[in-house]
Amino acid sequence: MAEKKETATKKANKKDAKQKATLPPSGFKVAVREILRSKSACIALIIIILILLFTFGGSLFLNRAQVTEMNIADAYYGWGEAGHLLGTDDGGRDIMKLLMMGGRNSIMIGISVTLITEIVGLIVGLISGYYGGAIDSVIMRIVDFVQILPQLPIIIVLTTVIRNYNAVTLVFLIALFGWTATSRYYRSFILSQRERDYVLASKTSGSSNLQIMFREVLPNITSMIIIDVVLTIAGNIGIETSLSYLGYGLPSTTPSLGTLIGFADDPVNVINRPWLWLPATILLLVISLSINYVGRALQRAGDARQREN
Repeated sequence: MAEKKETATKKANKKDAKQKATLPPSGFKVAVREILRSKSACIALIIIILILLFTFGGSLFLNRAQVTEMNIADAYYGWGEAGHLLGTDDGGRDIMKLLMMGGRNSIMIGISVTLITEIVGLIVGLISGYYGGAIDSVIMRIVDFVQILPQLPIIIVLTTVIRNYNAVTLVFLIALFGWTATSRYYRSFILSQRERDYVLASKTSGSSNLQIMFREVLPNITSMIIIDVVLTIAGNIGIETSLSYLGYGLPSTTPSLGTLIGFADDPVNVINRPWLWLPATILLLVISLSINYVGRALQRAGDARQREN
C-alpha cells in the first residue's frame, strides 16, 4: 500500500510539474527577459534610473528660492568657474541646480499628463471598442474632432488668457488633447478582444458588461498598457519642453528643460556660452532615447506574451 501511495504521489508531482512547465510566463517575467536580452535596453534602463536619481534625488537637497534667486555679479560663469560645475546663466543662477530642478519638473509633468491621458483614453477606448456600433461611431467622431484641432496654438492662446497659470494648469491643457490618440490605441485592441471565446463565455454565464470589461478584457491588454505608458511619457516630456522653449510652458520662475534650452535662441549663447543650453539638450535627448529603447523591449515582450498565450 505504501509503495502504491508513493507511486501515486510521484505521478501527481510529475503532472503538476508538467502543468507548470506548460504555463506561459507572466507578463513581468517576459518583460524582464526581453530587457535583459537587449544590451541597449539594459543600458537605457540604467541611464533612466541614474537620471531619476540625479533629478529627483538631487533636487531634495535644493531650496527652490535659493536656486532661482538672481545674482548678477555671478552671471555667465563658464564650465567649472567659481565652483559652478556647469557654469551660471545671465542671472547668476547655477546651471547644475537648474538642471536638477528643471529635469524633475519636466519629468513630473510628463508623468502627470500620461496618467491623466491613459486613464481617460483607456476608459473611452474600452467603452468604444467593447460596445461598438452607434456608441463607437459617436465616440470616434468626437475623437476625430478633437484630433483635428491645432493643439499647440490653442494651448498657447489659453496660457495667455488663463489667470494664475501654473504647472497644474499646463498638465490639464496638454492632457486635454492627449487622450484622443490613447483612446484610439486601446480601442483597436478591445475590438479584437470582444469576440474572443472568454468574452462570449462570460456573457453566457450572465456577467455584466462592466465586469467583462474590467475583470476579463482589461487584464488581457495590460502589456499594451505598460508599453503605451512608457512611450507616452517620453512624448509628453517633449511637448512640455517645446512649450517652455517657446515661452508658453511653465512660468519663467519655474525651472524647466525647455527654459534652459531656450538660451539657444541667442546666437551669442550658441557659439560662446554652450553651457547655458547644451546640458539640458543632452539630458532631454538621452532620456527620450533611453525611454524609447526600454519601450521597444517592452513592445517585444508584449508581442512574445501574445504568441505564448
